[in-house]
Amino acid sequence: MFISFEGPDGSGKTTQIIRLVEYLRAQGRQVFQTREPGGTPIGDQVRDVLHDLKNEGMHAHTEILLYCASRAQLVFQEIQPRLAAGEIVICDRYADSTLAYQGYGRGLDLDTLRLILNFATHGLQPDLTVYLDISPEDGLRRREQAAQHGAEWNRMDALSLEFHRRVYEGYRVLMDANPGRWVSVPALGEPDEVFARVRDAVMARLQSE
Repeated sequence: MFISFEGPDGSGKTTQIIRLVEYLRAQGRQVFQTREPGGTPIGDQVRDVLHDLKNEGMHAHTEILLYCASRAQLVFQEIQPRLAAGEIVICDRYADSTLAYQGYGRGLDLDTLRLILNFATHGLQPDLTVYLDISPEDGLRRREQAAQHGAEWNRMDALSLEFHRRVYEGYRVLMDANPGRWVSVPALGEPDEVFARVRDAVMARLQSE
């Protein structure tokens, strides 16, 4: 099974993914954890370029192509072989992030983006996408607080609140268009409460396969 996690910046994806991976491995399941952009030596180099605050002049077309270059390497080097071997793959962001951020956030043509995404991913879609729902305001506040304690504050975090609001609304459109693949989980609250919802959603889908 291929499971992706999506959500606004600061939604807590990384924390919940780590807990889910530990839970599934404790059951004896083979699980591969990865992230976007990155997840391979080549992709991690691309990630550094994309997230560097010095690259604020990056054109939106450059941005989408770099994200998809990293994604293509991850799909062909890691995700497809591990799925073929019967592993569960859990990815922190995937192609939906491009539609939300570059499509709805940047305003790039969605049909063009879907063509590029299909080429980069060879048409591979997640079986389940867990969306951690948090408002742009609350998410950015979390990111700012974490950055004060040494966490990353990157080029995308630094974009305007209006941009992040467009991303948030874009995610709503994507979920409405494909409700069978998405599960929305409120991201505010105690981490244990959030994880219980994530775990239940994932286990329900795994048991139905």
